[in-house]
Amino acid sequence: MEIRRATTVAEIVAAQHLYDGPARPEWTERFLAAPGHLMLVAYTDDGVPAGMVSGVEMLHPDKGTEMCLYELSVDERYRRRGIGRALTEALAAVARERGCYDMWVGVDTDNGPALATYRSAGADDDGEFAMLTWGFGDEAEKAD
Repeated sequence: MEIRRATTVAEIVAAQHLYDGPARPEWTERFLAAPGHLMLVAYTDDGVPAGMVSGVEMLHPDKGTEMCLYELSVDERYRRRGIGRALTEALAAVARERGCYDMWVGVDTDNGPALATYRSAGADDDGEFAMLTWGFGDEAEKAD
């Protein structure tokens, strides 16, 4: 297995089977151009994208920079082989290289596999929290 940072639209689109839906080229271009956005992809020895992790640097005037582990996914065929942990550790290494003071991820409390993956990669449990969202529907597409 090799983990590499995705730097082209083609690399990100080739890994779209790992996402919740298909990658849109125009959003992919914006993702790649946005400072602090990154995606690492784990490839099998045959060059197949087996997993991915995306991260977003978040900067605040009184806190500095932290890394948000935005999404982690491992193809079902390759699960339970340490790929999720390796991707998480690779993102943490990038965060440290970039001077982030920490890295965090939000996880549903009943998502046992995700919790086990993050804990095995050295994450501490900060307890339960509520996540609230505002849905803007198709309006987000018009903001392009």
